[in-house]
This record gives sequence, structure tokens and C-alpha cells, in this order.
Amino acid sequence: MTSRPLLASTREELSAVVEPQRAAGARVALVPTMGALHEGHEALLRLARDRVGDGPVVASVFVNPLQFAPGEDLDRYPRTLEADLEVCARQGVDVVFAPSLGEVYPDGDPVVTVDPGPLGRELEGESRPGHFRGVLTVVAKLFGLTRPDLAVFGEKDFQQLVLVRRMSRDLCLGVDVVGAPTVREPDGLALSSRNRFLDDEARSRAAVLSRALRAAVDQASSGVEAARAAALRELETEPAVEIDYLSIRTTGLGALPEPGPDGVTDARILVAARVGGTRLIDNLPLALGEDATADRPRRDR
Repeated sequence: MTSRPLLASTREELSAVVEPQRAAGARVALVPTMGALHEGHEALLRLARDRVGDGPVVASVFVNPLQFAPGEDLDRYPRTLEADLEVCARQGVDVVFAPSLGEVYPDGDPVVTVDPGPLGRELEGESRPGHFRGVLTVVAKLFGLTRPDLAVFGEKDFQQLVLVRRMSRDLCLGVDVVGAPTVREPDGLALSSRNRFLDDEARSRAAVLSRALRAAVDQASSGVEAARAAALRELETEPAVEIDYLSIRTTGLGALPEPGPDGVTDARILVAARVGGTRLIDNLPLALGEDATADRPRRDR
């Protein structure tokens, strides 16, 4: 029988478990989440355990209001702490840090926040102004509270992963930010806590996102225009799916450079869409062929 992880709601309770093990030489892993855990989160927790061995694995569960804009789904975002504890127990998590709003923001909305820079205002940042300021601010606070050696984030939120890595490097936080591959349903839909908001019809339509990305990957050797056109053709098969952006960027989410000496450019294709009232995102890596020479930013349809 798996043992239930310690539930810590204050920084003192968290430190009481983590600090003695750190002092004994153990490495500490953090998996930040907003709860409503699924198989994708379980993959993050397993990766964290693999990386630190017998060291403590901390999973945080905190729905961060700072990263939600007015009118977004903060109030209806699923809160399933008891089920989350069971998931964490299965994966051998040592501590679930589930702080209150007052514990994370004791003085209310913080005066000092983390500016994500120009990338934080593109793609997701353009659609959700202030989102990444909220994300990076809470992640910085969780890094300060937990002082992890490494933190694991999913590649599904690829822009978030890129920005957290940059924050850790630019601010000398000393945290190794590890990316974990996206976990998918059998039809390709990326696992997300928001998938539970999809009714049967919307759930069926949502699979077009991963199909479009796969179509782009299949045509990537012919270049960026062929990859984009293939993705758009697939997206057009579901006209009820409202596309926010389809963008092909470098792996660091910058503008695409001239192809490398072998004629290939490593890139990432990202999509965001609203399906039946629920906003979903997805992405895949792709290797572009010889005409991969120009960035194609957002709002292509």
C-alpha cells in the first residue's frame, strides 16, 4: 500500500520535511501544479523521482489568481485536492504543498512581480495579458519557499517552460528546469486539466489540434510554408474550432533563422484554439527543410 504524502499548508510545515533531508545531502525536486492532477502530471512526478532518487519530491497545488485575467476561468478551475493526494501517493511524492492564498501572498497582490520580457507578451501573452507575469511571480515564490535543485514542467505549456528556464538563468536562481514530454490521449489530444470542461462533441472536435500539428510535422521537410499549409488544411476540417494562433518558431520561440549547414532548422509549431468554450493549447517539435527562413507569428487565420 502506498503511503500518503505529507500535506503541508505553511512554509514552516514544508521546511520541516525538506530541510533535514537537504542538510543530509539529498537533492530536492519540485513539481509546481494547480491541481486537478492527471496522467500528464503523473509523468512529471515520475521524472522528478527519477532525477532525485531518494531525495524529497515536492508537488505544489495552488490555483494562482495572479495568472488569470478578468473573465477567465479562475472560479471554475477544478479543485480536487483529495484526488490529487491519491495521485501523489501513487507516484511516491513526499510532500504536497497546498498553501492558502494568504500564505503565498500574505500582503495581498504583490507590489514586486517578475516581468517576463518581450516573449511574455507574444503568443499566449498576447491572448492573455499579464498571464506570464503571474506565472513567473508564483514560480519564483515557490522556488524561494522550496529551494529545489530541480523543477519539472510539462512541454505542453511550452512557452511557460521556455520562460521559466530563462527566469532561472537570468535571475541566477540555481534551479535546473526540466521539461517533460506531453502525455496524450489515444487520439492525440494533449492531456489537460481543462479537458474536463469539454462535452462529447467538443472533445471529438478538439482532437483536430494534434492532427494539425502532426500534419505540419509530416510536411516539415518541405519547409515552413508547406508545414503551415498542412496544419491549416487540417484545422479547416473543424470550422467550429476557433483558432487563436498558429505559429512556427525556433525552439527558444524566437524568429526562425536561415537554415543550418545541413539545410535543417529545429523548430516548434504551437497552436491555441477555443473548442466549445474551452481554450486549449498544444505544440510539437519539427525539423524544417530548406526554405525555413522566416518567422510566421500569430493570427494566421
